Amino acid sequence: MYGMIALKLIIGLITLVVIVRLIGKKELAQITPLDFVYAVILGGILEESIFDDKVTVGHFIFALAIWALAIFLFERIMQRFEKFRVLIMGEPCLVIRDGELDVKAFEKSKLEPEQLRTLLRQQGIFSLKEVKYAYLETSGNLSVMKYPEFDPVTPAQLKVEADSNEPSILLVDEGRIEEKGLRMIDKDEDWLRESLKKEGYGSIEEIYCAEWTEREGFFIQKYI
Repeated sequence: MYGMIALKLIIGLITLVVIVRLIGKKELAQITPLDFVYAVILGGILEESIFDDKVTVGHFIFALAIWALAIFLFERIMQRFEKFRVLIMGEPCLVIRDGELDVKAFEKSKLEPEQLRTLLRQQGIFSLKEVKYAYLETSGNLSVMKYPEFDPVTPAQLKVEADSNEPSILLVDEGRIEEKGLRMIDKDEDWLRESLKKEGYGSIEEIYCAEWTEREGFFIQKYI
């Protein structure tokens, strides 16, 4: 009995990973209502199957396989046919147009003014007068274009040359050399050890993490 429950749980976990891969790489805030339905039905299948002795492992795998296949086909159909995607997922709704609230769009989206203000505050906007256009996305997020006078001043506007930024590369993680990071910058372990010695670190193991950029060099954090 216990072994059967454990086996079903492991199979369910593997299926969940597969379904996440089918849905694609999304942040939690980007999960759509349809993705939520996927998860709820999968949870129902797991709940009904794990503790039911009449449901064999074969039945369980069959149900999960059919559900995963259905999700895959559904996602592919939505990608291929725009009208079907819009019918199922909806489309972005313009709730603020040229500084004016679109009341019909509000009613259609079941959105209240205070909910809109909450979404704006989460983006650091504390007054509706700052907003020129706002779209309510299908994920429930709000995309905003502010009036120019409320936008932060950029180096281009000040006519000054700004230094270009580049992402840092993690080369040491919890006392271990990150080979992937070295390959990204076309360096080897000997270069890393020699460079760290110049920075005053004789052992990789004493370093909690070390980042590197071409322009700034190393940022190193030791174990405390």
